[in-house]
Amino acid sequence: MESRHRILALDVGRKRIGIAISDPFGTAHGLDTLQRKTMREDITRLHTIARERGVGLFLIGLPLHMSGQESEMSAFVRTFAERLESHTGIPVQFQDERLTSVEAESFMQDSGMSLNRMLDAKRKGAVDRLAAVILLEDYLRAVQPAE
Repeated sequence: MESRHRILALDVGRKRIGIAISDPFGTAHGLDTLQRKTMREDITRLHTIARERGVGLFLIGLPLHMSGQESEMSAFVRTFAERLESHTGIPVQFQDERLTSVEAESFMQDSGMSLNRMLDAKRKGAVDRLAAVILLEDYLRAVQPAE
C-alpha cells in the first residue's frame, strides 16, 4: 500500500485554498491553508507540495448551488483546475463540496473551538483546511472497498 500515490484535496476559494492530503493508509490530514496570491504562484506552490509528497491526484471541491447547478465560482474553480492539471501533469478530479464548509464550522463549534475568540483570518483558514479534510474523507470512503 506504500506505493499508492497520495491525493491532495483542495478547497479553492478566492482568498485561500484549504489543503488536505491522504496518507498511505487512506486517512486524510489537513495541511497549512494557502493564502492566495496569483493563480500562477498558487499553482507553482501546489506543484511543489505535490512533487514533494508524491501526489498522484488532485481532488478539487466543486462549489455547486443547493440545486446542483454550477455557479460563477464553479467556473472559476474549473479554470483553476484546468491550469493546475496542465502545469503539473497530475490529473484532477472534482468532488461536490456542498456543505463541507458548513460541516467544518459545525464540527469546530461542537468540539469546543470558540469561533468568536479566534482571529477571523485564522478561523477562516482553519475552516478551509477542515473543509478540505472532509472533502477528502468523503472521497476516500466512497472509493475504499467495504471490509
